[in-house]
Amino acid sequence: MTPELLDRARAVLRTTPVVDGHNDLPWAMRAQAGYDLDAVDLTADQSHRLHTDLGRLRAGGVGAQFWSVYVPAELSGDGAVSATLEQVDFVKRMTARHPEHLRLALTADEVEAARAEGRIASLMGAEGGHSINSSLATLRALYELGVRYLTLTHNSNVPWADSATDEPVHGGLSAFGEEVVREMNRLGMLVDLSHVSAGTMRHALRVSEAPVLFSHSSARAVCDHPRNVPDDVLAGLPANGGVAMVTFVPKFVLPAAIEWTLAADANMAARGFHPLETTPEAMAVQRAYEAAHPRPVATAATVADHLDHMREVAGVDHVGIGGDYDGTAFTPSGLEDVSGYPALVAELLRRGWSEADLAKLTWHNALRALRGAETVARRLRAERRPSTATREQLDGA
Repeated sequence: MTPELLDRARAVLRTTPVVDGHNDLPWAMRAQAGYDLDAVDLTADQSHRLHTDLGRLRAGGVGAQFWSVYVPAELSGDGAVSATLEQVDFVKRMTARHPEHLRLALTADEVEAARAEGRIASLMGAEGGHSINSSLATLRALYELGVRYLTLTHNSNVPWADSATDEPVHGGLSAFGEEVVREMNRLGMLVDLSHVSAGTMRHALRVSEAPVLFSHSSARAVCDHPRNVPDDVLAGLPANGGVAMVTFVPKFVLPAAIEWTLAADANMAARGFHPLETTPEAMAVQRAYEAAHPRPVATAATVADHLDHMREVAGVDHVGIGGDYDGTAFTPSGLEDVSGYPALVAELLRRGWSEADLAKLTWHNALRALRGAETVARRLRAERRPSTATREQLDGA
């Protein structure tokens, strides 16, 4: 990439920085340091152990970050709820620890205010419906704590929604799953459809009265992985007002990486590690496997191919960026960590994206969706009370 294009990209990001839909730093901090902010100084370079630190967020032109308050699907019931609360607590402690860099943001206006102050807006998204333990009261509690999206599933089905990477049970959403979406609309919590099955995507789009989000998903027509978004779903986003945020995970953007990743995951499991684990010990296993079996390498151009396609099908008003940093063992060349966003913007400039279109991609689209959810919530809260429905009542479980 030429220095001139990179300079132009950085200039774009100074005006309209990145709203990134998904970063797993909270879970990485749990795994590596037990959430101890004294053990890992995020104002220092942490590139030896993390994709994310405050200096690299600044260098990457990040203006707002949805921190994933993720817990794995292996946790369930009250254990999943407690772990989610610990993730929320970490994000709040992290933002309080670094007020010169971060500001907790609960609304689109607060995101804008953070940018005006020169701070990075910190939002939260819960990844996986198991986090609410089939309880609408728990959903409301997470909203009150500041969580502004819920990914309906993670890698496994939940009792009321099908995941992209599990055997379908509900054909999308159950009756209680529909009620979860309606209650999220009433609250103003974005419905995140990354990780869910295509049937759940279509079902949620039919039910949701507010814009939906794909916090970290790419285009299935470009890379045929079930985690990606089919074209008919992308084509439905303009009517909904939602945003699909491209992810950088190689196995979701590069077809040749799918088979390699399956073999690498099996190698991790054989050595007692979860495939998503990114501790130094787990990464040593990954690097040893990669040395023996060179992996197909994605690049910024690979990600740009997805964005070109997503813009063509959904329109430039319905695309965004959700890197999934610190939630994946491998990243594309040139996009190794959160400092890499200028390289992607430069590649898009090279392809002829206008600065106005790039401003929509990086900043305006995500803020419009969040503001749209807030507008719908104001109307719905005036029309109906909080739902007290249970899964047993609606699904007969």
